[in-house]
Amino acid sequence: MTPVLLGSVVDSDYSVDQMNGGLLILRLCLGLFLAYHGYNKVFGGGGLSGTAGWFGSIGMKWPTWQARLAATTEIGAGVMLAAGLLTPLAAAGIIGVMLVAIVVAHGKVGFFIFLPNQGWEYCATIALGALAIGIMGPGQWSLDEAIGVSFNGWSGLVIAGVVGVGGAGLQLATSYRPQPSPTDS
Repeated sequence: MTPVLLGSVVDSDYSVDQMNGGLLILRLCLGLFLAYHGYNKVFGGGGLSGTAGWFGSIGMKWPTWQARLAATTEIGAGVMLAAGLLTPLAAAGIIGVMLVAIVVAHGKVGFFIFLPNQGWEYCATIALGALAIGIMGPGQWSLDEAIGVSFNGWSGLVIAGVVGVGGAGLQLATSYRPQPSPTDS
């Protein structure tokens, strides 16, 4: 077993394969769960038209376009993260869509996800998990490794964070017009 340097301490009980395995599990979980969430926007319950109707009711300016964009981002970025392909960009897509979800729906009801409120904790966990993967990189068991692409560390943080937050900000600035609640009158 090869020792791995963690900070300034050498841990001989920790292997690179364990790190790669952990990153693979995290990528698969976050990526595929989010991809399935996007799939559900298209094919679940009311389908894409139902998703668009809900988006319109919460103040999205172009609800059909926004529903397609959200579903495509969730499916595409989710599959890319799971595969470890262009990982910081995949993480940015996930961060962006989760930040928009927090602002337009989940942030208003508080922290806890407990039904029926559906607070923002779950979306934040997904976004922060994606950011962590953007910083660490996808590991050796990834398509990025297979094709020789390497963006991690500070460059992964900048790509995932700046593109994700910037994309969410642009989306919200151009497309979100919340309806005043009856208590705002």
